[in-house]
Amino acid sequence: MGKIRVAIIGVGNCASSLVQGVYYYRNAREDEFIPGIMHTRLGGYHIGDIEFSLGIDIDKNKVGKDLAEAIYTKPNNTYKFCSVPKLNVPVVRGMTHDGLGYYLSQIIEKAPGPTADIVKLLKETKTDVVINYLPVGSEEATKWYVEQVLTAGCAFVNCIPVFIASQKYWQKRFIEKGLPVLGDDIKSQVGATIVHRVLVNLFNDRGVKLERTSQLNVGGNTDFLNMLERSRLQSKKISKTQAVTSLLKYNIGDENIYIGPSDYIAWLTDRKWAYMRLEGKTFGDVPLNIELKLEVWDSPNSAGVVIDAIRCAKLALDNKLSGAIIEPSSYFFKSPPVQYPDYICREKTESFIKKYGKKNTKGNKKRSS
Repeated sequence: MGKIRVAIIGVGNCASSLVQGVYYYRNAREDEFIPGIMHTRLGGYHIGDIEFSLGIDIDKNKVGKDLAEAIYTKPNNTYKFCSVPKLNVPVVRGMTHDGLGYYLSQIIEKAPGPTADIVKLLKETKTDVVINYLPVGSEEATKWYVEQVLTAGCAFVNCIPVFIASQKYWQKRFIEKGLPVLGDDIKSQVGATIVHRVLVNLFNDRGVKLERTSQLNVGGNTDFLNMLERSRLQSKKISKTQAVTSLLKYNIGDENIYIGPSDYIAWLTDRKWAYMRLEGKTFGDVPLNIELKLEVWDSPNSAGVVIDAIRCAKLALDNKLSGAIIEPSSYFFKSPPVQYPDYICREKTESFIKKYGKKNTKGNKKRSS
């Protein structure tokens, strides 16, 4: 199999964990169990087949640096589990639009100079897949980048809660260009959303009627700082809420569910604490309540999922699939075009890999555009 050339929009904590993870597992044995990865070699592509082509950011402390240096540059504060050597991959000046909110603007200074020619760079670097890691609430910035991706002829993996893959308009645009899109809003390996979904499924399976539920999240990274600006949270709250309510066969009422970011605690750095509560009724209308606290390092928790999403995006490219790629989107993302129970999502994704893996393995060259 060939390589997978990947560009990253937003060189923050999530990008840091992704780049570290690819380098950390680049020489993993085929039979090695890797936490958070479906397969060491997925559809013919090993983790080490991922190589980075371009970093895109607006922070003056990151623009102009090598990607391997930028991922450790403040305000990034995630767990460092691997020292990545120089990659000779530049971080270029991106478009701001609404990508820099009020709170982030207090700690990030925009790099001087014009926006780089993103389309030209994606083509010159022979990028296959573009990852979107912009801050929550970057609606206009995301749409601007999607236009660049469509023009450049790349697959798009949307890791944030701006609805692209799940919207018919954008699905049609990707179909017209013959390109795949995966999204929206990446799930973590074991994050608050998946744990909440498992508990709701447990209630369903055991016949407990869910009456009220909440999920309160606090953290100390720039994501949580950014989300202090409540006007940027609409899509995030919708994404996290529908990931849970989609499993229910009845409506518990908007007033009986709260799921979303709650506050910023600087000393937590990239750690996240999630507090979940579910209140229900059992036989005889007897109350049953569950309370749970989850502690995770936020960014590494999703990096393995993104590695699998990248490889599925490349399989879609290889097989000339276009539009929203339903099966892997359902498994890897909180707000996919179609929601399924998690065990069905995994089965469908495994079937997708089996069906489309190891095809078109000769001459995997970047398609002209």
